[in-house]
Amino acid sequence: MEQNILVVLPHPDDEAFGLSGTLAKYIIEGAHVTYACLTLGEMGRNMGIPPFANRITLPTIRRAELEESCKAIGIQDLRLLGFHDKTIEFEDQPKLDGVIAALIQEIQPSLVFTFYPGYSVHPDHDATGAAVVRTIQRMPAGERPVVQCLAFSKNCEQELGKPDVYQDVSMFMVQKLNSIQAHRSQFQAAELLGKKQLKAKEVEDRFGTERFWTYTFE
Repeated sequence: MEQNILVVLPHPDDEAFGLSGTLAKYIIEGAHVTYACLTLGEMGRNMGIPPFANRITLPTIRRAELEESCKAIGIQDLRLLGFHDKTIEFEDQPKLDGVIAALIQEIQPSLVFTFYPGYSVHPDHDATGAAVVRTIQRMPAGERPVVQCLAFSKNCEQELGKPDVYQDVSMFMVQKLNSIQAHRSQFQAAELLGKKQLKAKEVEDRFGTERFWTYTFE
């Protein structure tokens, strides 16, 4: 059983689609989860449908949405790291890596979740994953936590192969859908599920499995 899990992602809502069910599952099993979110997604283009946020209010709204998502999942420890949205690739690498290293030293996770660098579409996703990998690569091999990565670029399976970890989260759909729907400024239930009303089985088929690639260190 995993005792301490560290999640390192750049934006509020990054946890919702691909990871929230897995985290809820681990938490029910007794794990302590720390979610380190690098930014508040303050440069996001979506302002709600219809718009209820603006460029000034968006960071505060997205922080509240993230807190609601974490509550839905059961996450006990949310860390807001204060980096700037859409600039992670330009951050001072020693500073960024140092923050991640300090978290790992404090939390002593056996498992870390992040994005797979190069296969996660958004530059912030890739830069965050790269920082996590760089930091853990420097650790003695016997002390490294397992790193499981989210990836969803079109070429990810072609180049990485099939995911090696599949989590059945069908028993945690309430937590997952509540996590997704907490991020109201970014997507709405109607937008997510389509105009037709999906049946429970269709929702489970669409969202009931989460998949990860375990990062292999050289």
